Amino acid sequence: MAALTLRRKLAVLSDAAKYDASCASSGTEKRDSRQSGGIGSTEGSGICHSYAPDGRCISLLKILLTNFCVYDCVYCVNRSSSNVERARFSVEEVVRLTLDFYKRNYIEGLFLSSGIIRSPDYTMEELVRVARSLRQDHSFGGYIHLKVIPNAAPEILAEAGRWADRLSTNIEMPTDVGLETFAPEKRPGEIRTAMANIRGKLAEAKPDRKAKAQPAKFAPAGQSTQMIVGADKADDNAILTRAAGLYSGYKLRRVYYSAFSPIPDSSARLPLKAPPLMREHRLYQADWLIRFYGFDVPEIVSGGSDGLLDLAIDPKLAWALTQRQKFPVDINRADKELLLRVPGLGTRSVERIIATRRHHSLRLDDLALIAGSIDKVRPFVETVDWTPGGLTDDHKLRARLEPQPEQLRLF
Repeated sequence: MAALTLRRKLAVLSDAAKYDASCASSGTEKRDSRQSGGIGSTEGSGICHSYAPDGRCISLLKILLTNFCVYDCVYCVNRSSSNVERARFSVEEVVRLTLDFYKRNYIEGLFLSSGIIRSPDYTMEELVRVARSLRQDHSFGGYIHLKVIPNAAPEILAEAGRWADRLSTNIEMPTDVGLETFAPEKRPGEIRTAMANIRGKLAEAKPDRKAKAQPAKFAPAGQSTQMIVGADKADDNAILTRAAGLYSGYKLRRVYYSAFSPIPDSSARLPLKAPPLMREHRLYQADWLIRFYGFDVPEIVSGGSDGLLDLAIDPKLAWALTQRQKFPVDINRADKELLLRVPGLGTRSVERIIATRRHHSLRLDDLALIAGSIDKVRPFVETVDWTPGGLTDDHKLRARLEPQPEQLRLF
C-alpha cells in the first residue's frame, strides 16, 4: 500500500476529529510571543476566539494523531471494526502542520486527540511529545488542548498539563450503563479517576497570593468533557444530572454536548437517525442556566414525564410559563437571583439593571435599552410606568412568545 501524503493524512484525520465537540480556547492564561520571542499568542492584536453558530471553536487546528484504535466503541466511526480509511501522523508532522497553519494566520492553536494505539500510556505519551516539542523546541505560545486517554499513568497526565492549556477527558455516554453497553473496553471508573487526578493537579497549581514561591502552572484553562446525545436512551434529565455532578465533583470548565451522528456500517443497536440539533442547543441553554443562573436540574426539566426539554422554546421561558405565580417581577426592587429568572434577561443585563437603579427608577424604555429586546421580558416584569396586568396569565402567551418559522424566501 502506498504511503499517504501529508495532505491526505490531514484530510482523513481532520475529518475523523469532527465528532469531538469539546474544544474551546477560552479561559487560558495570557502568553504573547511579542514579549517572549516565540511563536503565537493567546491574547492581543490579531488573535480572536472564533466560534461557529453552534458554539464550536473554529480557530484551532483540530485533528487526531491517528484514527487507528484498538477499542471497538459501537458509536465511534474510528472503532477497530470500522471500514474507514486509516492514517497516522508522526509527532514531527503535527508540529510542522501546527506551526505552518499558525504562521499563515489560519489558526490560533491546536486541538489534538487520538485513537488508542498500543496502550493508553503510549498514546498519551505521543500526544505529550507534540505539546512539549511545540513549547520547548519552537517557543509556541498559542493555545494547546490535549485529549486525555483514560487509564494513562498519572505522571504522564501531569506532564500533559504542564504543556497544554486545557485537558479533556470524554465520558462519552451520559450513564455508566450506556458506556458499558456501547464501549465495553472503557471503564467509567477509569474515566472518573483521570478526571479526579486532573482536578487534584489543578488544585495544587492554584496560585497562593500569600506565598512567595508559586506552584508550577498546570492546564490553566482547566478541564472539560463531552457527552454524546441521542445514541442511547438517556433523557435530558439524566444528561443534565450527570453534567451537574461533573461540575460539582470535578470542577469542570465545560461540559460539551454532541448530537449523535449516524456512522457507516453501524450496529443495529444505534439509532438510524440523528436527534434534532435543537435538542443539543437546548441542552447548552439548560447547562448555562445551571452554571450561571442558579437553576437546579429538576426546575429545568419539568412539566412532562418524558424527561426531555421543550424543543419549541428555551428552557428559561419554559420554566417561567409553569411558574407564572412568581411573576411579574418588580425590576426596581427584585434581588439579583430573581432577576436572573426573568425570560429575556441575561447576566450582563441584570448587572446593568442593578447598577442603573441605584441612581434612578427604571422605566420600560430604560429596560428596553438595557435588554436589547423587550418582547420576551414585558409579560414578566413591572417598572414605574408598566405593569403587564393579565398578560402574564394569558393562556395565549406561549404562542405569542414561541419563535415562528422563518418565512420562505424566493431569492
